[in-house]
Amino acid sequence: MKPFYEIIKKPLVTEKSVVIRGENNTYSFEVSLDASKPSIKAAVQDYFNVKVKGVRTIVVRGNKRRIGRYSGRRANWKKALVELAPGQKIDIFEVK
Repeated sequence: MKPFYEIIKKPLVTEKSVVIRGENNTYSFEVSLDASKPSIKAAVQDYFNVKVKGVRTIVVRGNKRRIGRYSGRRANWKKALVELAPGQKIDIFEVK
C-alpha cells in the first residue's frame, strides 16, 4: 500500500465542507487521481485512528484559463468525502 501522504494530498476546508462536516460527520480531502476508495479508507483509518463508515469520490475537471492570447486548462483533481462512524472525529479540522 502507498504511504498516507501519497494518497491524501490535503484536507479541504471550505464553507460547504464545514456544513457537511457538522451535519453528516463527513470530511473532505483532495486525493491523488489514482487513489481507490478502499485505499482512501485504509489511509484515513490508519493515520487518524478513526472508524470510516463510507467513502465517496468525484473527479473535479480543470477549468479553462486564459492569460492574454494564450489559453489552457488547469489540472483535473480528485475529491474524497469520507464519512466517519457516529462519535468519531478528526482533530485537525477542529478550531480551538
